[in-house]
Amino acid sequence: MFQYDKGSLQIVKHLKEKGYTSYFVGGCVRDFLLGKTPKDIDIATNALPHEIEKLFSFTIPVGKQFGVIIVVIGKKQYEVVTFRKDKDYVDGRHPSGVLFSSEQEDVLRRDFTINGLLYDPFSHTIIDYVGGQEDLKNKRIRTIGEPLHRFSEDKLRIIRGIRFSARFGFDIEPATFSAMKKMASLITECSAERIRDEIVSILTGKNPDVGLKLLDETTLLQYILPEVAALKGVEQPKEFHPEGDVFAHTLLMFTHIRKNPSPELAIAVLLHDIGKPGTFTVEDRIRFNRHDKVGVEIAETILTRLKFSNDEKMRILDLIGNHMKFMYVEKMRIAKLKRFLRKPYFEDHLELHRLDCIASHGGLDNYYFCKQKLEEYSQEEIHLRPVSLISGDTLIRLGLSPGPEFKKILRTIEDLQLEGIIRTEEQAIEYIRENYID
Repeated sequence: MFQYDKGSLQIVKHLKEKGYTSYFVGGCVRDFLLGKTPKDIDIATNALPHEIEKLFSFTIPVGKQFGVIIVVIGKKQYEVVTFRKDKDYVDGRHPSGVLFSSEQEDVLRRDFTINGLLYDPFSHTIIDYVGGQEDLKNKRIRTIGEPLHRFSEDKLRIIRGIRFSARFGFDIEPATFSAMKKMASLITECSAERIRDEIVSILTGKNPDVGLKLLDETTLLQYILPEVAALKGVEQPKEFHPEGDVFAHTLLMFTHIRKNPSPELAIAVLLHDIGKPGTFTVEDRIRFNRHDKVGVEIAETILTRLKFSNDEKMRILDLIGNHMKFMYVEKMRIAKLKRFLRKPYFEDHLELHRLDCIASHGGLDNYYFCKQKLEEYSQEEIHLRPVSLISGDTLIRLGLSPGPEFKKILRTIEDLQLEGIIRTEEQAIEYIRENYID
């Protein structure tokens, strides 16, 4: 049963009452047929943009030259698009212009058959010019029209097809898949921001392991993330990594990742071992010394190239740079452990570690140790810094000269506070006199 809100129905009804044709179109129809609730309902009509503006009290001309008008009903916005066909694509992403046309021509310009369906919410009729219903039934991703032509118009459609395949668990039709491989190198014509958004959508959506595997099989990976493609064939010590090479390990992590992970966690999973190819050595066994530190440097280059924000970069790099510290949590001093546990977004650090273990040796002792300590320590104990018992002025009054040593002394006192060894200002002063004053 199709479900839609009153606003979208009101728009279609009003357009029809004024003599125009109007349908729900695209992804919302696809989702209806798959039994999913669509995020947005898009509406297509033969009414021209200026006519749409006259028909509704509140509109926003977001892309009037391309036939796109936002109609505001209550507090919600709906995209209403005039039937159109595209002029030539000159930049591999956008048409140089549009010509207003018929509903059939409008459908024929779209990307994949499953996104080319129209629905009349009053007659409850599906209009299908491209075999989209059959492809939905057969769980198949297929371009509308000739695949090479469709992808040449907009190169981003290549990676979008992979996203749809992974999200819905659909196979990619052979001719479509072949065209993806043939045109993979042209993906770099798309903006870094668009590529980044597609990668994030794939890795935070359903079946991210399938999406990553398809990026590799179509050779897209070597053009958008050559550093990740380089993980293939990098052997690991079998006693710790029976799953195989570094790429196999990364793929396996994505099979176990929690539902709806943060984008930062998903990208950190993808890049956490990015430093291994460059640090591969064979000593007593295969080793990757300092791969976490090297990985941070490589990841920063990738994240900058894909135009992640500074806040996103800091969070992802922190995850990568700290993922090996879980090896030492049981041996950490209490103060150091508490600092580690109170790291911002520690739940992502813990999840990255869990995935790293599950996709390799399977040992989760350190994971459960941290979970236990998080329960054992109070929230205040972990997340609030202890009230400073002393300051730099205190050290000066005790006769110490200002300098780099001050920071070390204050840090030591804070450590002892965190460990419960020092609790008062008097105890702190006594400790300083015994250890730093002759």
